[in-house]
Amino acid sequence: MKNLILTNKGFNMDLDYQIKLDVVQSGFTPTHCWVHPKAGAVPGNPPAVVMTMQKLLLSGSDIFDPLQTMRTFDKGKTWDGPRAHPAFDMREESDGSRVGVCDFTPAWHASSQKLLGIGHTVRYVGNEIKPFRTRETAYSVYDLERDTWSPWAVVQMPDDDKFSNAGAGCSQRFDLENGDILVPINFMESKTNNPRSFTVMRCSFDGKSLKYIEHGSEHKLNKNRGYLEPSLTRYKDYFYLTLRADEYAYVCKSKDGLHFDEPQLWRWDDGIILPTYNTQQHWVTHSEGLYLVYTRIAENNHHIFRHRAPLYMAQVDPEDLTVIKDTEQILVPERGARLGNFQVVNVTPNETWITVSEWMQPIGCEKYGSDNSIFVSHIMWNKPNKYYLASFK
Repeated sequence: MKNLILTNKGFNMDLDYQIKLDVVQSGFTPTHCWVHPKAGAVPGNPPAVVMTMQKLLLSGSDIFDPLQTMRTFDKGKTWDGPRAHPAFDMREESDGSRVGVCDFTPAWHASSQKLLGIGHTVRYVGNEIKPFRTRETAYSVYDLERDTWSPWAVVQMPDDDKFSNAGAGCSQRFDLENGDILVPINFMESKTNNPRSFTVMRCSFDGKSLKYIEHGSEHKLNKNRGYLEPSLTRYKDYFYLTLRADEYAYVCKSKDGLHFDEPQLWRWDDGIILPTYNTQQHWVTHSEGLYLVYTRIAENNHHIFRHRAPLYMAQVDPEDLTVIKDTEQILVPERGARLGNFQVVNVTPNETWITVSEWMQPIGCEKYGSDNSIFVSHIMWNKPNKYYLASFK
């Protein structure tokens, strides 16, 4: 694969990888498709990988059924499930609306030795999202031996109206060495459609309850919907955060993981704006190289909703906060369906997975060959990731 060859900036010329693409399952009904496959790894030899996902109502907009799970104990050769869990059932509210959990990401928490999933709540009236709704950061804890999840709960935020619509949907968190968790969220005031801001909150987790401790600097983009789906990582001496917005994507960095510089536009290393918009990006973080996974406008993907396929990965220059164009690789090809909702998980020191499904909207995208396949793109490193060893001990 193509990796950066610029020794004057400290990049490791010896780090390399290969890509192997697997299909977990495929096929969809006329009414629903599977979306948001996101995996967490439980350390072992081999590790157990637990993937959450949910069905989407094709006739609606972001109308999700409760989460279900699949599991593999042989690094993806075979999977069991999907299996529903009562812990994720929808709950009725006093006004007749329903509330559930979506945009959920499981990840191993080494300090408690628990698989902790974090997402956010969503409220529905009939088959539509409730307008001017409250929103919370939701979480659940997995028991591998029993194959059960704890009933979903929400993080109690400060008594401040600006956090009445706040959540950590589709985010990448970062677990600190002392067990505290840095959770990036976006938020906006209730009963408004103001642009969303982002911040990072520091939480404690004792193996059962996720609790707010503090939050860092607040940043607002006064345009369209503002900042969405923040994702966080730490590489060497800095924390890095990538952000979705309606017209572009943004990046910023921090020394402590709470207080960030003002976001700047993602750009190629030649200074041209990275042509990605209105979808998420996530980090692949190796101890010897930092990478971004993203979608973008290309010459031949104008038939894809918001140009959300194929799924790309490229190396990042952490000093200049740019994407190194010559290192770009396709992780998952496009077949007419969008691939914008995906997740990254380190499975072993030598293997990182990107999980994604073909989102079968708009109806008819299957004419290009898509069939709601759930993909695992295996990134096979030629050198062990020391960050894995530190985070899974």
